[in-house]
Amino acid sequence: MQLTEPQLQTVTLDDGLNLAYRELGSGPPVLLLHGWPTSSYLWRNVMPVVARRNSVIALDLPGFGGSGKPVDVRYTFDFYERALDGLTAKLEMDDLGIAVHDLGGPIALHWMMRNPGRVTRLALLNTLVYPQLRPDLIEFLRTVSNPDTRDQLTGPDGLEGIMRTGLADPDHLTEDILAAVQHPFHTPEARQALALATLGLDPKEFAKIADWLPSLDIPVRIVYGERDQVLTDVADTMTRAAKDLPQAEVTTLPNAGHFLQEDEPERVGELLADFFAR
Repeated sequence: MQLTEPQLQTVTLDDGLNLAYRELGSGPPVLLLHGWPTSSYLWRNVMPVVARRNSVIALDLPGFGGSGKPVDVRYTFDFYERALDGLTAKLEMDDLGIAVHDLGGPIALHWMMRNPGRVTRLALLNTLVYPQLRPDLIEFLRTVSNPDTRDQLTGPDGLEGIMRTGLADPDHLTEDILAAVQHPFHTPEARQALALATLGLDPKEFAKIADWLPSLDIPVRIVYGERDQVLTDVADTMTRAAKDLPQAEVTTLPNAGHFLQEDEPERVGELLADFFAR
């Protein structure tokens, strides 16, 4: 069956925040969450495979993609969770599966911690989980928090650089992909929002996630690209997660980098489709 690329839709939450998302398929719901600096576009070639047996929703988190980019708020766990609460209520999503990448990981895990029983299956892809941060990530946060230096990372050249770094094969970064990543941040205000989107997550809450994680007793799938030059400690993170979640099935992709959805979309799609359709 031929499925077309999912198109962007929007919904306005009760508090006025606009959220953009892509939706495809029918069946039990699966929510896909991206990270920094991408959007639901990252999942476009993964969604059609998963959507053969599931209803798949890929969200643009606030501050990213086509969603609202307020600069007068703190992008805390509570702020992101209000967005997830609003989206799942508007789309009547419950008993859902979740697949997460990069910054989407801690956002989803914290929401799950606050909403026990709502998520039936979890997939972790090249993501953050624990409070310990490597020096390169600390330096990233310092750069993006300084108004004098944040455009190094949030401007067009910075976004191109992180996308190239995050791919095992830089040739996978086509002009269309680069444009899709850069376009949402073509104004100073949008670039400011992108910077803020990384800075409001309290490290103490990461520690709470780490303490809670071993109690999670739902099926878990871990899939990660081994050639991750963005989260360079991803193997350590996923090994620790597999120990905390002994029920987890782990697949490593030796020829994929941080943005494994771009390096190996078909493989990632098939792995997730099999997991969420069980």
